[in-house]
Amino acid sequence: MTEKEKCRRGELYNPNYDAELQREMLQAGDACYEYNQILPSDTEKRDAFLRRFLGKVGENICIRSPFFCDYGYNIEVGDNFFANYNFVVLDGGKVTIGNNVFIAPNVGLHTAGHPLAAAPRNEGLEYARPITIEDDVWIGAGVQVCPGVHIGRGAVIAAGSVVTRDVEPETVVGGVPAHFIKKIE
Repeated sequence: MTEKEKCRRGELYNPNYDAELQREMLQAGDACYEYNQILPSDTEKRDAFLRRFLGKVGENICIRSPFFCDYGYNIEVGDNFFANYNFVVLDGGKVTIGNNVFIAPNVGLHTAGHPLAAAPRNEGLEYARPITIEDDVWIGAGVQVCPGVHIGRGAVIAAGSVVTRDVEPETVVGGVPAHFIKKIE
């Protein structure tokens, strides 16, 4: 089984010595560099680029530069999507983002994680768990979303939060780690 196949199955894998994954990460790095050089005013070129680069793109999307990701093809965004400056997506695992999602500056979506034990971590082993963000979600500035998290429809994530577990629909969560604050009426 290849390292990419292990990754897709949610198993420990090592991308550091896998030629295919290394090539894909370098290509994505070059693509992010290219995207980040497109003038903000050239919205047609930016939109066309994202449609070629990402796995799936809805209508009326905007990702402000700089934007960084590992692969690109594992990212799907719905309609009316906005991500502000310094959006980072470690997309070894699939990242699915619904419609009407707004992401503030300096947000990271991290599907990648590493073993707690030092020996396998030092070998370069990691895992990837998918992240899902349902429709109508607002994610505040500086939020970090950890591997495997599912954020329910209409949720609000307070600025500076670290989201380590699933978020119920129509709730506000915040803190480190993020915890329930209130239900949205």
